[in-house]
Amino acid sequence: MTQDEMKKAAGWAALKYVEEGSIVGVGTGSTVNHFIDALGSIKDDIKGAVSSSIASTEKLEALGIEVFECNDVSMLDVYVDGADEINPSRDMIKGGGAALTREKIVAAISKKFICIVDGTKAVDVLGEFPLPVEVIPMARSYVARELVKLGGDPAYREGVVTDNGNVILDVYGMKITDPKTMEDKINALAGVVTVGLFAHRGADVVITGTPEGAKIED
Repeated sequence: MTQDEMKKAAGWAALKYVEEGSIVGVGTGSTVNHFIDALGSIKDDIKGAVSSSIASTEKLEALGIEVFECNDVSMLDVYVDGADEINPSRDMIKGGGAALTREKIVAAISKKFICIVDGTKAVDVLGEFPLPVEVIPMARSYVARELVKLGGDPAYREGVVTDNGNVILDVYGMKITDPKTMEDKINALAGVVTVGLFAHRGADVVITGTPEGAKIED
């Protein structure tokens, strides 16, 4: 089974958590694209979706799924999204697709976070994947200097502007043994919009695509 087939297995398995008549939180990325395809197969049974990115919104609307503004929805039953890394405590690094801030907002209004990944994303310690930090442009150099003090090696993701009009610093060389504390430290820096550590709001359910099919841990 190819990596894409494992992603597809995880994406389709997440359908079991979608309740009839509900509005579904939808993330961003290659694994989520398979979930969006799956959601299209039951589009007449759901009310619609709240999306974390312009790209996901366009894919949802192309399938005929109504997309609601986050401000118009007080609570979501489920939010389905991928991760760039996930540890045994279900803390995650997210933001490889530069949608981390919107993903964190949608996660915050969701009762249950369903993380869909392929087996390559599971790690013992977060940090092998560079940690994305969304930064207001004028703060880029200051925040980069502060990230060096925290033990990281930040690199400006050139040519990338987030859906919110900001820039991304990718932090290399960090072994993140205490994700919640690191999330707090980076979020406290002036000019940081958010860091791609999802530790205070980790995953509730992990669906991993494997060569044998989807493995669910809830």
